[in-house]
Amino acid sequence: MTGTIFNAAAIIVGGVLGTALRRGVPRGIQQTLMQGLALAVILIGFSYAIKTEEILILILSLVVGGILGELAAIEDKLARLGQAVERRFGGDQGVARAFVTASLVYCVGAMAVMGALQDGLTGNPEILVAKGLIDGVLAMVFASTMGYGVALSALPVFIYQGCVALLAHQLSPLLTTALVAEMTAVGGLLIVGIGANLLELTRIRAGNLLPAIFVVPVLIWLKSLL
Repeated sequence: MTGTIFNAAAIIVGGVLGTALRRGVPRGIQQTLMQGLALAVILIGFSYAIKTEEILILILSLVVGGILGELAAIEDKLARLGQAVERRFGGDQGVARAFVTASLVYCVGAMAVMGALQDGLTGNPEILVAKGLIDGVLAMVFASTMGYGVALSALPVFIYQGCVALLAHQLSPLLTTALVAEMTAVGGLLIVGIGANLLELTRIRAGNLLPAIFVVPVLIWLKSLL
C-alpha cells in the first residue's frame, strides 16, 4: 500500500499547490492552460488506445459497458458526490467537475492497475511512485484552472488502487499482457473523451463508460471458449 499512499498524497499536494496558484492566474491564462492540458490528455488517451489488437473486443466493451454504466447511472452518482462536496465547502460550482474529471484521469490506465499489483505482490512501489509524481504535476495544473476539487480525487484513487493492491494475489494470474493491453486501450478512449469534454467540444458521459474496462476480461474469456 506504500505506493498507493504516496500516489494519493502527491495528488493532494499538487491539488493544494495548484489551487493556491489559481488565485494569481488571470482568467485568460487559465482558459489557455486548460485547453493545452485538454490536448495533452487527448494525446495520452490516444497513446493508450492505439495499443489495442482486438478492435472488435474494444467496440463490444464500450457498447456493453456503456449500457451497464447508464443503468447504474455512474456519472450522475459521481456528479452528486461532487455536488455534495460543493455544498459542504461553500458552493464552489467547479468542485464537482474537477473531482469527476481528475478521478477518471487518475484511475483509468495501465499504471494504476499494474502499479497496484506490483505494490501488493512484492511491496515494490516503484510504478506507483512514478505515477504519483506524474499525477502530482497534473493535479497542480488541473487545480490551477479548476480548483481544489482536484485534490479530493485522491480519495477514489486511494480506494481503487488500494483494493487492487489488497487483491493482488487473486488478480495477478488473470491479468495477462494481452488483457492489460486491451483494458488500457479501452481506458485510453475514455481519456480521449475526457479531453474532449475539457475542450467543451461535446459532452461524453465518460463515467458511464467506465464499466467497459471491466467488460474486457469477460469478452476475452468468452473468446477463449470459442
